Formats: sequence, structure tokens, C-alpha cells
Amino acid sequence: MLRVDYRQAELPADEMAMLVYVEKITTNAAKITPDDHAKLRENGFDEKAILQITLLASWFNYINRVADALGVGKGKADEAP
Repeated sequence: MLRVDYRQAELPADEMAMLVYVEKITTNAAKITPDDHAKLRENGFDEKAILQITLLASWFNYINRVADALGVGKGKADEAP
């Protein structure tokens, strides 16, 4: 279910809070607010964990964009005509 829509998966509250936060980083990191961090704290994440989640999500977003821009992983069959 995670591959289809994590929001529909039966996950513990802390994992759901983390995924909501990571999605927001991915879609519009500039809209992250102190309230987003507070929600993570309410679900048991401390400052170190919030930093780690933020860094990992941001790094994956960065490296995926680099790979996409360079065509990494695209074969001849993936190219548009």
C-alpha cells in the first residue's frame, strides 16, 4: 500500500507523521513551518531525529533530480521519439 498511497496504509502515528512531513519537503519545502516540526515532536521525534529526517528526505530529492537531469537510468526504450 505504501507504493500506491501511504495515506491509505495502516501505519503507526509516528510513521504517518514522518511521511506527511517528508511529502511536504518533497512538494514544497518552503512551506514547512514550526507547526510541522511540532507535529513530529508530538509523535515522539526529537530535534536530532527531525534533522535526520529532513536531511535524508532532502538528499534523496536532490540526488533524484540530479539523476533525472543527467538521464541516469534511462535506456533507449525510455527515451521519447
